[in-house]
Amino acid sequence: MDYLYSILILVGIYVVLASSFNLIIGNAGLVSIAHPIFFALGAYTAGLTAIHFGLHAIVATLAGAVVAALFSLMMSLPSLRVSGDYLMITSIGFQLGLLQVIKNVEFTGSQGGLSNIPTPVTGPYRGLVYSVVSLAIAAAVVWMIRWIVRGPYGRAITAMRDDELAFLALGRDAMRIKIVIFAVGCGLAGIAGGLYAFYYQYVSPEQFEILASAAMLTMVVVGGMGSTLGPVVGAVLLIALPQAITFLELPPGIMAPLQGMLFTLLVIVFMFIRPQGLISPEGPTPLPGHRHGNRSGPR
Repeated sequence: MDYLYSILILVGIYVVLASSFNLIIGNAGLVSIAHPIFFALGAYTAGLTAIHFGLHAIVATLAGAVVAALFSLMMSLPSLRVSGDYLMITSIGFQLGLLQVIKNVEFTGSQGGLSNIPTPVTGPYRGLVYSVVSLAIAAAVVWMIRWIVRGPYGRAITAMRDDELAFLALGRDAMRIKIVIFAVGCGLAGIAGGLYAFYYQYVSPEQFEILASAAMLTMVVVGGMGSTLGPVVGAVLLIALPQAITFLELPPGIMAPLQGMLFTLLVIVFMFIRPQGLISPEGPTPLPGHRHGNRSGPR
């Protein structure tokens, strides 16, 4: 049962990550692939505050979400003035640069990672409790995102994504919407990081490298970019796929590259064969970086 619980917990965590990533890249059309670093910020903040300050897991997880949202401002304020490939390059630099800081600071455990994170739940029902909490938070996040994108604010987000020049001509503030959506998505990734840290009681910088970005992007593209339930389906499939690969009992040196190749292959195949993903979006959703009104490139 512990193995089943661990799978359910991972499903809940990655549903939160994929849904929040989809809010940024699918609904708002912002091509950032730095989502794993905000996942890392939430995990490290939750773990460090619990270890050094004795914060309860709930408070520490919320602190991780706040830190992730604040760090999103450090990236969004200077970089959201550009778009498309320029924003993607900026996000890669931000992710890799912050990871180098984490790897070389003793306070975060440096290369060895952060261990001995206290867990609020012990005993034989630990896996069951974490499974219920993880899936409940995932359901709440999906509902919240659905409420956002189907309301008046969601229509403004869609209008900005589809034709930003027309949106600006109407006197709307596109930059403010981008910053808010980016902060909300990154804050939700911070919550997922807190869940991860308190369940596994260990986080390592290698868990948040570019391969994690590829996995999250694959979940969104395969499930359906711009749809509410698409990232949920993508997360479930992409969590189940690596577990199936493990039954091949391949050496670790082959396993990780194989998973990365599968993620990349799935993205390419779905982009050409079914770009809308397994679940079609509720409205027209162009691929990020190809918005009709954003012809001028960086501003």
